[in-house]
Amino acid sequence: MGLFARLKSDYLYLSGVLRSLRRITRVVRNPDLTFPVVMEGLAGRFGDRVALIGEGEQLTYRDYNGRANAYARWTLANGVAKGETVALLMHNRPEFLVAWLGVTRAGGVCALLNTHLTGAGLAHCLNIVSAKHIIVGADLAEVLETARPHLEGKAKIWVSAGAGGEPGPMEAALAGYSQDPLGKDERPALSNEDPCLFIFTSGTTGLPKAANVNHYRVQAIMNGFSGATNARADDRIYVCLPLYHTSGGVLAPGSVLTAGGSVVVRNGFSASAFWSDLVRYDCTMFQYIGEMCRYLLNSPVHEDERRHKVRLCCGNGLRPDIWNAFKTRFQIPAILEFYAATESNVALINFDGQPGAVGRIPFYLRKKLVTEVIRFDIEAAEAVRGANGRCIRAADNEVGEVIGKVINDPNRPAQRFEGYADKKETEKKILRDVFEDGDVWFRTGDLMRRDGRGYFYFVDRVGDTFRWKGENVATSEVAETLTVFPGVREANVYGVKVPGHDGRAGMAVLVVDADFDLAALHRYIGENLPDYARPLFLRLRKDVEVTTTFKQKKVDLVREGFDPHDIADPIYFDDHGAQAYRRMDAALHARIAAGEIRL
Repeated sequence: MGLFARLKSDYLYLSGVLRSLRRITRVVRNPDLTFPVVMEGLAGRFGDRVALIGEGEQLTYRDYNGRANAYARWTLANGVAKGETVALLMHNRPEFLVAWLGVTRAGGVCALLNTHLTGAGLAHCLNIVSAKHIIVGADLAEVLETARPHLEGKAKIWVSAGAGGEPGPMEAALAGYSQDPLGKDERPALSNEDPCLFIFTSGTTGLPKAANVNHYRVQAIMNGFSGATNARADDRIYVCLPLYHTSGGVLAPGSVLTAGGSVVVRNGFSASAFWSDLVRYDCTMFQYIGEMCRYLLNSPVHEDERRHKVRLCCGNGLRPDIWNAFKTRFQIPAILEFYAATESNVALINFDGQPGAVGRIPFYLRKKLVTEVIRFDIEAAEAVRGANGRCIRAADNEVGEVIGKVINDPNRPAQRFEGYADKKETEKKILRDVFEDGDVWFRTGDLMRRDGRGYFYFVDRVGDTFRWKGENVATSEVAETLTVFPGVREANVYGVKVPGHDGRAGMAVLVVDADFDLAALHRYIGENLPDYARPLFLRLRKDVEVTTTFKQKKVDLVREGFDPHDIADPIYFDDHGAQAYRRMDAALHARIAAGEIRL
């Protein structure tokens, strides 16, 4: 990189950081200025400007804020005390954002449920947050019923019919409450230290964990990325990612709402409708995950793919192999790749568009943004410690785990780690005595390398969890589901690379009985696992190899992949068209590798 390129890179980095810091500073200096309070001010300032746009509906800032007031009064009237939980199970639509704003304005904590979960997995999420009430979209009511047998509490269920339909119980209840501003006697005393949301993450192992997201973190995310994207009142951001995730439901909408812009919400990603939607709604930004970009790049030329007004796209997972092709083909002026996690105290942003980098921390800010890469033993799945018992910093371009120092300082709230609803899960993410006695660091569970200029490049997830279709898949949970099925004696689940696809696709080694029913297993998996967690490949073996400490071996299996030419064991592929597992042969493998079969 030449001198001019270096200077430009530093200018873009420092400009972006300073914009973000300016917008976050207001939050730090005003601890009682929660997002529900901020939204009241925005409603007064922007009034009839459009805030939320959905399929067949739109809400102005005044509408958005007023309807949230009705939700707040409903929350208070139904006995939800400060800090108690109301769960939200709803597909993407403006009402989703209205509901959680209203619940949190009343002091409740809103648990944003993954709409792909069913049965025991969904019930687990509701149980660990002790939900008192559940607001569910009418189109997900049957899904919620699958969780009922496993629920521990007696949460009351409220069905929301959605825009354009006959009013449901939720709409009927809301109609009885005023949309006027809450009076002083109605408002609970709230600060940015109070809990705001529960957002669920699979983490590295086990069932989903409920990350505590307080009002400060909500606003830090919103304002930080508002500064990073340099959001303005004339911006419109397109969001087709799930609103139950931080990226789709907090970061993307908040970045433009705090600046007076508009949020266009679509229920799910559609490659055929994507560019038409951007043109139709005059969008200037969109939120992405890498797999979405890959789908768009692999799609036929669309008449609207260069007619848009997009000035920037923001997201994570855009891999180096398609970065420049994506930007060039669709004429995207700027790509803002970032790395963060709901509960993490590590946040990285690639302000200058360095292809493939997830962010940068230059040497002159390393003491302010305390993030390190440490040597990691992949086989042992633990940090490498030297003779003195301390962790070892990875060298430039050496792959290691990224960790962030936990600092409980009111002046440095971004370095805190709020943890999960389950304290045992919180402790699993903490690394102690890393470089000195008593220091505490947050484990991201991600392997990266950092080059000499401070750019970070994502390599892979630590341990068993892999990422597929924008979701984290916990292998232990999938294995537990498989071993419940009659005839399955053992299951070893892992992720394998598939050419042309981001993340890793699920694969399972199964040890089965002689009368094992493969067709019945396929039906069972479809009923008990969300689509992204269903094994795409099955490998049948006589046994599962384990270590001397009886841990299942995965490294060799991951490397071997799913090529029948290299593997003697029978392999089966989940053929979505046939709705069955199909025996893998060389011809089928070739078609999958060539991208002829959509996964």
